[in-house]
Amino acid sequence: MRTLVEDHSPQSPKSNYPGNENERELLAQLRAGDEDAFGLVVQRYGGRMLATARRFLNNECDAQDAVQEAFASAFRALNKFNGDAMLSTWLHRIVVNASLVQLRSRRRRSEQPIEPLLPRFDHDGEWIDDPATRTDASETILERRDSREMVRRCIERLPDKYRCVLLLRDIEELDTEETARSLATTANTVKVRLHRARQALKTLIERDSAVLSDISNRAQSSDRNCATSL
Repeated sequence: MRTLVEDHSPQSPKSNYPGNENERELLAQLRAGDEDAFGLVVQRYGGRMLATARRFLNNECDAQDAVQEAFASAFRALNKFNGDAMLSTWLHRIVVNASLVQLRSRRRRSEQPIEPLLPRFDHDGEWIDDPATRTDASETILERRDSREMVRRCIERLPDKYRCVLLLRDIEELDTEETARSLATTANTVKVRLHRARQALKTLIERDSAVLSDISNRAQSSDRNCATSL
């Protein structure tokens, strides 16, 4: 799933800035307070950081605030960065944390319940959704390269606390304990939310793919009818 939601937009055009090919030199220039170096970092990594923040926050203003805070935090902590990881990886971790802080600050907002997004069953345990959705559509969708936007949209429809668990576990690839620490909750809570988030995501993908399939079938039928009438 990770490849379906990662940002694959091309990197910003390479600058003629002398530190462009040498990250250690770029870091040295950043620590020296070189304004051109700061601008280069924002240019090179800002787009992907914003894409990451959008996935967590599902709100453009909050995402931009998280990116700004992430850059500010990173620049303040430059002397603590020892270069063990790539600069892009370090910045990615910081913007994820900044996004989680933003989410905690808006907890008072009313949140959509996840129940309407889960599969529905009758008293006998039989699926009561449209039979057209009872397929392997989710697996098929995940195998299609053109399905990335559809999967992203389905993830965006998950309530915050479930979307965050899904992103941290399945996209950021944190383990259960790391996710629990990041969200200031328990491991059991993470497991429950992850299970429900995966269920809801699978159901959303199946429902959306069934709708798209129905639209496609109707369009094909209409085309055949038009051809026959001619």
